[in-house]
Amino acid sequence: MTDATPRRRSLILAICCSSLFVVSLDNTIVNVALPSVARDLGSSLSALQWVVDAYLLVLASLLMLAGSTGDRIGRRRIFQIGLGIFGLGSLLCSLAPTTGSLIAFRMVQAVGGSMMNPVAMSIITNTFPDRRERARAIGMWGSVAGISMALGPLLGGVLVDAVGWRSIFWVNVPVTVAAIVLTARYVPESRSDRPRRVDPLGQVLIVALLGGVTFGIIETPARGIGSPAVLGAFAVALVAAVVLVPVELRRREPLLDPRFFRSVSFSSATVIAVAAFAALAGFLFLNALYLQGVRGYSALHAGLLTLPMAAGVALLPPLSGRLVGTRGPRIPLVVGGIGLAAGGVLLTTLADATPIALLMVAYVVFGIGSGMVNAPITYATVSGMPPSQAGVAAAVASTSRQVGSALGIAVLGAIVTAGTTGAGATGLAQASHTAWWVVTGCGIGVAVLGVVCTSGWGRRVDDRAAEVIAAHAERRHEAATTTRAATT
Repeated sequence: MTDATPRRRSLILAICCSSLFVVSLDNTIVNVALPSVARDLGSSLSALQWVVDAYLLVLASLLMLAGSTGDRIGRRRIFQIGLGIFGLGSLLCSLAPTTGSLIAFRMVQAVGGSMMNPVAMSIITNTFPDRRERARAIGMWGSVAGISMALGPLLGGVLVDAVGWRSIFWVNVPVTVAAIVLTARYVPESRSDRPRRVDPLGQVLIVALLGGVTFGIIETPARGIGSPAVLGAFAVALVAAVVLVPVELRRREPLLDPRFFRSVSFSSATVIAVAAFAALAGFLFLNALYLQGVRGYSALHAGLLTLPMAAGVALLPPLSGRLVGTRGPRIPLVVGGIGLAAGGVLLTTLADATPIALLMVAYVVFGIGSGMVNAPITYATVSGMPPSQAGVAAAVASTSRQVGSALGIAVLGAIVTAGTTGAGATGLAQASHTAWWVVTGCGIGVAVLGVVCTSGWGRRVDDRAAEVIAAHAERRHEAATTTRAATT
């Protein structure tokens, strides 16, 4: 796409950003609607967790597979299919008669979502060969992500109060239809010269690992830790984790190369992504239930109260990105971690009548933390990798964000469920205190790992790891070339 005019490249960028907008918006807009869903469909707290987590788990599990599939059979084709599935899933969600069907339709949505964002990023990379233009395009991509996350609670509040919770899914349908038409008209087809092979066993093991852990955590408060279903889920996850590493080490092109974790930056950034997005997703989930269920605010009022936090998420990524470019990732990671931890500490005293001023301070501080951590996560993930593996490493970072979001809702929701049910049950506000301490711990972990991965020791380990990974990639490429030559 190097011969495209600037106007056409900008149009392609806008089309790709539209997919990111609806997928990111869906991550936050649903939280505001959860209390209305519970009233309308009679959903339990664990069922509400699944409404969010079913989407996140499928999205996280399929991101890397969808990206490699687009490289193989055509990025435009996969992008359009993803848009169609996401739009269909959104329409089905708006018609869901029960909580179970809503959860199932959310999974359909996620299948489409997994085919949109990684492929859209590949299209952008292919459309903007110039490094400066590509950097600006990726910066615009990141800004759209922040804006959509910030708009989610407010737009959700307006729609839920004015029309009802089903309307939050309607907004996706015209956007996806328009994007499909525009993609067919303006986006050229492209493929990778060296597409990665499919790793079906690795894919199944990752789904089993993530699904087993999440099911066990969410269902433990309701079923009990000794429940056969819970024990079975944890057992499946354990077996998948034990088998995954040796299986992936033997693959020529594994879905997730365990050798990447030799890099301190990569390992730290992966954990940071999980911790930071667990804190953010848990915050959005619990805050929506608290403001509407405990304080009695409308969905719109709750969305407006969340704006100070959303402003930080939307406005600070460009500043964070500039700091990463000029000073490295340490400062934004440490500031972000401290912000998350401080926001968590302020909310550990949450009560049914906590002053609004205190909530606003907590939201602002938490928003600063969330807004600062995203840009350095991607930088730290790829900085310890050889250039040839940067794309795969970035895909792992995206997957880690979704995994963190799913685990945050599972863990924090399970803590609150346990506190509000059974012997010694309390109200949601008091039951959430332990959950906010977990959020605080996540923030502290982000700050500490931000220092570790940017230390001199970390850089030295990264250099050695990059040599090992690059050497393995070269041997793999030579073996693949020899195989192709032999077959021809």
